[in-house]
Amino acid sequence: MARTKEFDPDAALQAALELFWQRGYEATSMSDLVTHLGIGRASIYATFGSKHELYLKALEHYQRERLPRMLRELSRPGPVLPAVRALVRAYAAEAAAEDLRGRGCFVTNTAAELAPRDPAAARQVERNWDHLETVLHSALVRAQARGELSAGRDPLALARMLLVLLQGLRVVGKASPDPARVRDAAEQALALLD
Repeated sequence: MARTKEFDPDAALQAALELFWQRGYEATSMSDLVTHLGIGRASIYATFGSKHELYLKALEHYQRERLPRMLRELSRPGPVLPAVRALVRAYAAEAAAEDLRGRGCFVTNTAAELAPRDPAAARQVERNWDHLETVLHSALVRAQARGELSAGRDPLALARMLLVLLQGLRVVGKASPDPARVRDAAEQALALLD
């Protein structure tokens, strides 16, 4: 008879995500995971696979939690540009938050640490960025159709600029002790939507 799991795999995945997010992939050992998750090494391997597989599952989990919320915010009926501005300002505020400094964005961290040499991580990062770009592009196309954005503006180019800005805000916010740096950058970028 097969044994039942003595732990909640979803809670363990969330705990692994938090540890990887805090420390990074390379700085997190299997021993660290065993201690932090409070489950045995064999159970981790049986449930999630290798440390690398667990990391990729944690990254997928992070993306599943974040992207739908953004899609909902940018897909609401009514004026679009206020929602886009609110999203950028929320990214800036989160990046500048003192209690989050040092963590950054899990996707951005993965892009910097693993994507250059890990094709599986690079694919997940690229999927995330493609999705974010698509959501922003769709919102800006709607804004243009509503007359909120000038007909001469390129919604795809603006979406790409915002994608790069959002990722940059996360990187700078992670390392900079000056919250005005990310807030000012966000406001200057938003002026491009006028």
